[in-house]
Amino acid sequence: MSVTLRVPAMTRDQFFDWAEARGERYEFDGFEPVAMTGGTVVHNQIAFNIHVALRGRLRGTGCRPFGMDLGVATIGDTVRYPDGVVTCSPVNDTSRLVLNPVVVFEVISPTSGRMDRIIKVREYAAVDTITRYVIVESAYAGLTIHQRQAAGQAWTSVTATADDLLPLPELGIEIPLADLYEGVDFPVSEPGAASA
Repeated sequence: MSVTLRVPAMTRDQFFDWAEARGERYEFDGFEPVAMTGGTVVHNQIAFNIHVALRGRLRGTGCRPFGMDLGVATIGDTVRYPDGVVTCSPVNDTSRLVLNPVVVFEVISPTSGRMDRIIKVREYAAVDTITRYVIVESAYAGLTIHQRQAAGQAWTSVTATADDLLPLPELGIEIPLADLYEGVDFPVSEPGAASA
């Protein structure tokens, strides 16, 4: 069996400089830039709701939420741009990365499922400071919450649906799922819902 080794086309710092000169959005897989597609109105509304819910609840705590314009370094030189990320560490105003992320949110679409449910789970699990990775559905109200109790431990996973609370004990807050989906009208019923 032969194995092909990938050679990085650029470093993380070269990626930042390269991406800054572009009008499009990219992530960096540790080897080369990967184009990020545009989102839908629903995706954008949910991401906005995440930020609003976090900002109001974290005011005065020393923890800060950030949106999708700041990166999170994962494995090697890989840089991901989650829809929401919280850090409780000081932030340098010129940094391109969130240092010591604690909670990460990704709003998934039908086309990003593999990346968010498999690849990013592994990458975020490799960051010891991340205690919770929240995958937020965009086709219906539901979450998959990957969590760990201590650095180095494996993730455990739970799910939450429309009437549940999202517990974020590492931040000392809870968020009703209804707050994350405020203003979102789903075109189809939730999976498993009885049809008339």
